[in-house]
Amino acid sequence: MPPTVSDVSRRFRLPARRLLARYLSAALLLLPAAPLTLLPHPGVAQGLPTLGDTEREGLSPLMERKLGEEIMRDIRTDRDYVDDGPISEYLNNFGQNLVSIHPEVRGEAGFDFQFFMVRDPMLNAFALPGGFIGVNSGLVLAAQSESELAGVMSHEIGHVAQRHIARMLGQQKQNSMIQLAAIVLGALAGVSKAGGDAAMATMMGGTGLAVQRQLNFSRDAEREADRIGLQIMRDGGFDPSGMVTFFGRLQAASRNYTDAVPPYLMTHPLTTDRIADIEARIRDQRYKQRVDNPEFQLVRARTQVLQNDSVQGLRDNVQKFTDQAKQNTKLQTAAAKYGLAYTYYRQNRFDQAETALKEAQEAAIPMKTGIMFGSLDIDIKIARKQAPQALQLADRLRQQFPISRTIARQYADALIAARRYDEAVAYLRDQAQLYRADAQVQQLLAKVYAAQGKQALQHMALAESYALNGSLLAAIDQLGIARKAPDATFYDQSQIDAREREWKARWKDEQKDMKERG
Repeated sequence: MPPTVSDVSRRFRLPARRLLARYLSAALLLLPAAPLTLLPHPGVAQGLPTLGDTEREGLSPLMERKLGEEIMRDIRTDRDYVDDGPISEYLNNFGQNLVSIHPEVRGEAGFDFQFFMVRDPMLNAFALPGGFIGVNSGLVLAAQSESELAGVMSHEIGHVAQRHIARMLGQQKQNSMIQLAAIVLGALAGVSKAGGDAAMATMMGGTGLAVQRQLNFSRDAEREADRIGLQIMRDGGFDPSGMVTFFGRLQAASRNYTDAVPPYLMTHPLTTDRIADIEARIRDQRYKQRVDNPEFQLVRARTQVLQNDSVQGLRDNVQKFTDQAKQNTKLQTAAAKYGLAYTYYRQNRFDQAETALKEAQEAAIPMKTGIMFGSLDIDIKIARKQAPQALQLADRLRQQFPISRTIARQYADALIAARRYDEAVAYLRDQAQLYRADAQVQQLLAKVYAAQGKQALQHMALAESYALNGSLLAAIDQLGIARKAPDATFYDQSQIDAREREWKARWKDEQKDMKERG
């Protein structure tokens, strides 16, 4: 579903007018010429519900993706964006597995879904335009099983598959621009105490008919997303009752809110009819026990640490995980010991972190835990100045997990820690060719160039990382620094000039586009 100002501006501290302008400009400039119709889409495999795609005239798939990328550039710069390798890798592997169950959810544009976490204790998840799906850390901690997490994420995938943002804008084609602005502003208004009041006041500023249309569409959109989500869960071997269980927990949690309901219920209206529809759809389905991946509990433990990494928060987690480690089950003990090890690592208590991690690994035998243990082990060894051991472990893990971006970056870190700079440069240049959109590879290149004293190349790599993150002006500034570096060669100067021309042209086009949007 479309994010709210509270979902984004509050969480990521973005200027509200800046974000709203992006949505409103797209809405006002791309009003559809044809009415919203309900037609089957031939490109969608039989089985998934679809209401057609004539809404593309309201917001094309290309514009959806562009809008989502613009918002993501802002989100990634905020401190509440969880830029954590193991967590991001787990969420994306999990989410991509859900998408692969019914690849047609990518639509004709072939949306490349990306999943990410934000640090927020509220129970919420949201879909941005173009296939970007965010999950609050609080929601991951509240989920008791992978089936519950799959229920939420599949629901969000359903919103993207049905192009609900484009359809929301397309449905307003007969409204005036002022009414459309009021509706979109209302849809984007906050879900906090103040935001909820603002949303209602703004939406009431439009005509009653326009508001009713939007409310009706929201309810229909939720039902559509539920149906797609349930089908993904069923065909993927998840327990569909996980969706009902989690929604029930949300409703129970809402009784503890005095002035507002949980954000997920505010932004995903949970009516009695909707719950009944979900229950009716799973009533005749045979119950299928599903064993969770052990990584799920390890990710929850890691998320618990990142939820509050203040000095007091880390102290509280030491006690929490120490108590949890006394549980009888092997998985609970392993997760608690892992959480304890990560907490000690964040406290710079590296000896204790190593001891706790070894105990976690022993408790987890023979469970498959992916990169979770190994990744933390590399970090601890680098922190303890054990570069050779870290490099040996990282090399073994990259052979075991060849497509892991987290381990690939940690291997480069280990090379740098071992002062094997030439090897690090060669490896990272290969990675940069394979993964051209990976800004962190460029950041690591800048780090190793700095260690080598290569100033021009250091700032050129920083420029590339800034450009990949959407900060074109900062990238151009870094090119200026690189140009003045005493070790800049003629070839470097040529590259700098070419990049500067390219990025200045992009910046000019973006400014022109924003001006045309008003």
